[in-house]
Amino acid sequence: MKTATLLLALLPAVLATPVSLFDNEQYVLGDNIQLPKSYPGFDLDLSAPRLVQLDGEGEPVVMTELEKILAKAGGARFFDVTETPNLGSRAHLRALIGRSYPEPNNTEVVRSVIETLQRQNLRVELEKFTSFYTRYYRSLVGKEAQQWLMKRISEITEQSAPKSLQSLISIQEFPHSWPQSSVIVRINGSSPTDDGVVILGAHLDSTGTSPFLRSPGADDDGSGSINILETYRALIAAGFQPDRTVEFHWYSGEEGGLLGSQAIAQDYEQRDVNVIAMAQFDMTAWVKRGTREQVGIVTDYTDPVLTEYNKKLVDLYLDIPWIETQCGQVCSDHASWGKAGYPGVFNIESDYKDVNRGYVHTENDRYDVSDEFSFTHMLEFSKLAVAFAIELGGWTGNLSGRD
Repeated sequence: MKTATLLLALLPAVLATPVSLFDNEQYVLGDNIQLPKSYPGFDLDLSAPRLVQLDGEGEPVVMTELEKILAKAGGARFFDVTETPNLGSRAHLRALIGRSYPEPNNTEVVRSVIETLQRQNLRVELEKFTSFYTRYYRSLVGKEAQQWLMKRISEITEQSAPKSLQSLISIQEFPHSWPQSSVIVRINGSSPTDDGVVILGAHLDSTGTSPFLRSPGADDDGSGSINILETYRALIAAGFQPDRTVEFHWYSGEEGGLLGSQAIAQDYEQRDVNVIAMAQFDMTAWVKRGTREQVGIVTDYTDPVLTEYNKKLVDLYLDIPWIETQCGQVCSDHASWGKAGYPGVFNIESDYKDVNRGYVHTENDRYDVSDEFSFTHMLEFSKLAVAFAIELGGWTGNLSGRD
């Protein structure tokens, strides 16, 4: 993939960026093509070297931040491993662990919580989340979006969780070298002997073909982010006190090469955190016209045992069927956990060939752009997240414990 070709693909987006965003110093790229050197409101050095593993395989290569942006705009997938060189160093040890998962058995409790999920909440929260000009991870506006999300989580916790449960919940930023932090919400498990951790994840950042263009990111990945937010609200409102620790992760920098999730997975790997299951929710709202409504369950580069368990949850608790699909190694943040040897699954809106391709990474990735964007469909993924948390978290559902 030649840089010159990618540059031509990116130039219309860069040239469409308001001049007021740039200062007077510029990079000259030949043939009188110039790009700004610095960008008010962005922590972005286009000449900074990055270590990139293309397609998640082979030896990393060095490219500049600009070349990385161009590669992304050209459709390339990659891990940016600049800050996570040791991720996966212990994966071979986890490969020796033969994990198994019990049959889902908390049916009554799961369904009682699912009944409290509200489609209107998805719409209200997504409307605000997509109102930011961009959620690009190296932008100050992207930082503001992350801060709004943290504030909203805190408000939901205070409004919905019983006082006894609030003491078991922590809400933390996971800082990075760029402005936007990842967000981790932890509900501590009650078991004194089981140190397992269950993770539900989504990525909070968005991007366009250029970092400087509007990118509301309704489907990618506002949908998954709000899915797990509504899941969190419903669970804590029911007094959810799992045996195992359950965490909700909103990752920064997925669009920059799975940066946030790699940093967190590396940290967990180095601390030997016992992650028993991770589920990623990325693009969950689109039903392509003329297709059957389904949950896409990704089968490549995911854990096969946990994937089969995930299918059982869909069969038992959702109103729509699943379909197996594939999307490649560096498809979303579950890949970071897989790289560390942790078991992960990935849930997406449909068969991969039918996902929202016309609007993602553009200013038109909005919830009101087409009736193919469905909050009813999106709600099915919150149902799945509820089931994943309760069944694997080990909660028997003492619903009378509210105060």
